Amino acid sequence: MLRCGDGSLYTGIAIDVGKRIVLHNAGKGAKYTRARLPVRLVWSAQMQTATDARKAEVDIKRLSKKEKEDLICL
Repeated sequence: MLRCGDGSLYTGIAIDVGKRIVLHNAGKGAKYTRARLPVRLVWSAQMQTATDARKAEVDIKRLSKKEKEDLICL
């Protein structure tokens, strides 16, 4: 999960998280983050499979902002 420059949170999946953050900050990531630079990593989890990662992404995106903030603080 990334914290965008405007304080909002962005959730996505990546094989190489560090490389993905560099791409986001170069304006070559998701359209959402391009308008909210810079971004920084605030939470991540390693999954066994891409399917598990996608399921976790969907679950996290369904959380309220407060629930996401609580997850970050764990």
